[in-house]
Amino acid sequence: MARPDDEEGAAVAPGHPLAKGYLPLRTGAPAGKESVEPQNGPKAGTFPVNGGPRDSLAAASGVLGGSQTPLAPEEETQARLLPAGAGAETPGAESTPLPRTALSPQRFVVLLIFSLYSLVNAFQWIQYSIISNVFGGFYGVTLLRIDWLSMVYMLAYVPLIFPATWLLDTGGLRLTALLGSGLNCLGAWIKCGSVQQHLFWVTMLGQCLCSVAQVFILGLPSRIASVWFGPKEVSTACATAVLGNQLGTAVGFLLPPVLVPNTQNDTNLLAYNISTMFYGTSAVATLLFILTAIAFKEKPRYPPSQAQAALQDSPPEEYSYKKSITNLFKNIPFVLLLITYGIMTGAFYSVSTLLNQMILTYYEGEEVSAGRIGLTLVVAGMVGSILCGLWLDYTKTYKQTTLIVYILSFIGMVIFTFTLDLGYIIIVFVTGGVLGFFMTGYLPLGFEFAVEITYPESEGTSSGLLNASAQIFGILFTLAQGKLTSDYDPKAGNIFLCVWMFIGIILTALIKSDLRRHNINIGITNVDVKAVPADSPTDQESKTVMLSTQSESAI
Repeated sequence: MARPDDEEGAAVAPGHPLAKGYLPLRTGAPAGKESVEPQNGPKAGTFPVNGGPRDSLAAASGVLGGSQTPLAPEEETQARLLPAGAGAETPGAESTPLPRTALSPQRFVVLLIFSLYSLVNAFQWIQYSIISNVFGGFYGVTLLRIDWLSMVYMLAYVPLIFPATWLLDTGGLRLTALLGSGLNCLGAWIKCGSVQQHLFWVTMLGQCLCSVAQVFILGLPSRIASVWFGPKEVSTACATAVLGNQLGTAVGFLLPPVLVPNTQNDTNLLAYNISTMFYGTSAVATLLFILTAIAFKEKPRYPPSQAQAALQDSPPEEYSYKKSITNLFKNIPFVLLLITYGIMTGAFYSVSTLLNQMILTYYEGEEVSAGRIGLTLVVAGMVGSILCGLWLDYTKTYKQTTLIVYILSFIGMVIFTFTLDLGYIIIVFVTGGVLGFFMTGYLPLGFEFAVEITYPESEGTSSGLLNASAQIFGILFTLAQGKLTSDYDPKAGNIFLCVWMFIGIILTALIKSDLRRHNINIGITNVDVKAVPADSPTDQESKTVMLSTQSESAI
C-alpha cells in the first residue's frame, strides 16, 4: 500500500511489529537506490510477506554486482527495511519508515547508579593489596595470600562469565544489575565479621562474594551505553560507566592507607581501623543496592538509536546464546582484540595488585605514597577514558585510536620501569600518571571497539569475553610478575610486562576495522547485520530472496 505524502517518514511506534510487507534484505546498493515500483501485478525482485506476491527470484541480480547471494539462516542479514507488497514504495533515506527513537532523561540516573555501585566493587578489590603488608601482619599470613584477595576477582570471573552473560541476555539488564549490587552489598557485610586475627577465611569468603558480584558488573558498561544512549553519546557513556570502576580503584588506592595506617604494634587500634573501613563500605553498598532496586530500569520506552531499534525488532525467543558465542569466536578481528585487550588490562591488574610491593622495595615506609601513586595512575586514566570516549564519539576512528593508545601505553610502561629505582619518588608520581593516562584510558576503547566489530551480537557477551580474557591474563601476569619481583627485583617483573605489551601492539595493528553499528546508525546499506535472528520463520521463508536490476531500473 502506498503511503500518503503526509505520512512519509513517519515513525513506527515502539512495541508494535514492523509494518506489513517489510523485511530485512541484504543488498549492496547505496542508501536511497533500492525501490520497487508500484504495479498491478508481481514485479521482478519482489517477494511475499504476509501474503504479498512472490516472483522472479531466479532473475535477481545486478545490485550486488550481478551475483546472487542466498540468505542462509546463519548469515547476518542487512537491517534495512524494504517494502515488498503490491503498491509499496521504497523511497530514499528521507522517507524510509523507521522506528521511533528518543533519548530518555532517565539514562543519566541509570548510568550514575551503575557507576557508583561499580565504584564500591572496585574499591573492595584493591583495598587489601594496597596495604598488603598491614593485612599480612594483622592476619599473620604471607603476602601471596593477601595477593589472592585481589586475584580471586580474576579467578572467579573466568568460570562464571558464561552463565553471567547468558543471564544478561535472557534475564535482562535490571536483573543483572540487582545481582551485582546485591552480592556486592552482601560480601561487604560478611567482611565486617572478619575483624579478628584468626578469621582470615571469613574475609576471604566476603571477598569471594564481591568477586562474584564483579561478574555481573564488568560486562554492563557497553550494554547500558547501547540500550540507553544515542549514537552521538554512546562511546562517552561507555567511558563514563567504566570510569566508575576506575574511580573505585582510585579510592581504593587512596583511602585504605589513610583509614588503616601501619599500627601493627597496637593490634586493637588496627582492628578498630579495619572495622571502620569495612562498616563504612557496607553502609554505602547497602544504600546503592536500595537505589538500584528503585530506580534502575530495564530499558527506555523508545530505543535511542536505529541500531537498537533494529535489534529490538528481532523476536527475543529466537536468540541463541550458543550461536552468539560461536559467531564471536569466528570473528577474527574480535579474537585478536580479545587477546590484545587481555594483555593490556591484565598488565594493569598486575601493576595495581603489586604496586605496594614495588614501591616499598625502593621506598621503605612509603605505604601512603604508594596509595597516592596508585591514585595518580587511576585518576589520570579516568581523564584518559573520558577524552578517548569523546574522541571516539567525534571521529569514530576506533582502530587508529586503539592502536595509538596501545603504543603510548607501552612507552609509558617502559619509562615507568626504568625510572622506578632512581630514588626520587616524585618521578614515580609523574611516570605513574603518564602510564595510567594511556593504560587505563584504553579500557573503554576496547569495549566500544568490540561492540562495533561484532554488532549485532550482544554487547554483554562481547564485553564479558573481553573481561574474561583480562582476568586470565591478570592472574598469569600477577603470579609471574610477583615471582620475578620477589626473586629478582620489580624491574624484572615490569620488563616482563613490557614484552607482552609489545606483542599486543603487533596484534592490534592486524585487527580489521569494520564499524558495523556505526554504519547502521548513519544509514550505510552495504553492511551485513542481523535484523532477524537466525532460523526465525521469516528468515526461513526468504533464504534465497534477491533484489534484481530490473527493480532498480524501474525507478
